[in-house]
Amino acid sequence: MMKRALALMLSACLATQGMANGLPDLGESSATDLSPQAEQRIGEQVMREIRWRDPAYLDDPETEAYLNRIGNRIVQGAGSTQSFEFFALRENTINAFAMPGGFIGVHTRLVEAAQSESELASVLAHEVAHVDQHHIARMVGQQRQGSMIMLASMLLAVLASRGSGDLAQAAVVGGVAAGAQNQLSYSRDFEREADRIGIQSLQNAGFDVRDMPVFFERLQRESRLYENNAPGYLRTHPLTTERIADIENRVAGMRFRQVPSSEEFLLIQARLASSGGDAREMVEREKSLFLRSKQPTPGQRYAYVNALMHAGELDEAQRIYDGFSDTDRNALVLSLGGELATARKDWPRAEQIFTDAIARYPDAYYLVYRLADAQLYADKPKAAIEVLNSALIQRRDDVRLWSRLSRAYQSTGQTSQYHRAQGEVYANQGLWVAAVEQLELAQRSNQGDFYTQSAIDARLRELRARADEERAERRRSGG
Repeated sequence: MMKRALALMLSACLATQGMANGLPDLGESSATDLSPQAEQRIGEQVMREIRWRDPAYLDDPETEAYLNRIGNRIVQGAGSTQSFEFFALRENTINAFAMPGGFIGVHTRLVEAAQSESELASVLAHEVAHVDQHHIARMVGQQRQGSMIMLASMLLAVLASRGSGDLAQAAVVGGVAAGAQNQLSYSRDFEREADRIGIQSLQNAGFDVRDMPVFFERLQRESRLYENNAPGYLRTHPLTTERIADIENRVAGMRFRQVPSSEEFLLIQARLASSGGDAREMVEREKSLFLRSKQPTPGQRYAYVNALMHAGELDEAQRIYDGFSDTDRNALVLSLGGELATARKDWPRAEQIFTDAIARYPDAYYLVYRLADAQLYADKPKAAIEVLNSALIQRRDDVRLWSRLSRAYQSTGQTSQYHRAQGEVYANQGLWVAAVEQLELAQRSNQGDFYTQSAIDARLRELRARADEERAERRRSGG
């Protein structure tokens, strides 16, 4: 699958740049940069591989929503017009990486290692700057004739460097040489530029800029323990004493601002720390931390409840959860309470918790997923359809909404709408031919009103165009 994906990726890259008949003469250095459209296309293709075929991808909407909230604050601080998407990978290494098109991956270990929200934000600000300055495209653009193939190879090497066998094999097939990891390292000039712009973005976004050199210096100290196996972030973003000193000098001249970490940051750290490992070990560790504290923090209580829930100790989890004060019950805590009610199969309670939480926190879009799940479990697909369609008005490209809507329509026997929703799920995976087939089935069923059928017809034209591109790409790649 990954070999075929690589071939499609390379041919798509070439097609996007008008390279269908072979690699072009790229001419002067200024002409070697990829167009924004090409960067977006390449980033989307690699992102689909991560989301749908990488087992490390963390499909946790609470964590993803938090990363995007912090990331978008930084993007606004940078004054960027680029669209960004931040996502998490369940990896026990300190790393983050940026891809063309504004896709930024964050390893869960990085979130847990940050000692403040501003430390985490400093890494995201640095990555946002790399994207905004088109550093990856500029790096491969300097390679001239091999730039497109090198870009695809480098992106695959980013994934392969995390240890996935299939991805590593695909990277080799794609022509990544033994020194590919070195190709991923940004130049000193690019790093200094990302530091300079990142610091300003941090300040504009309201974070503590002093935490950037503090975090980077701590990472540099820890790197000495790794010898030749340094954390991924240090391999792709070389930290030198000179670079850290330059950051410190820039920060020293900026206005002092002490910024406490948000409760959301602490709860997300608790969420990540109390899941993803052996359930029993998680419970014992969080129980020890919880009981040792005379006055447990909301984060400690959250982590203990989360660990108990994943271990199936639902009654004890409910008892500990009930200890949250009313002032502590923010969107994340309420979502945990709804998850717990869902796990206990208390569907009415779960539905009530999520409904009330959405009214209080309309921007916490993960609550909609959880509410729809509870309604589907409770065999209330019509209620789920209403909730999901309402959310889709604002989030038309949200595959989590479409996948749940597909299940809901299937349960109610609404064939046309089921195929339409399933088509959007396939489109999100880049399976354009399969998406077209679903929309054609929706069209033939002729169940919807005039406006519904018109929407299906318009979307079908778009998907057919993408399917034609995919077929052409397969022919060019020999697939």
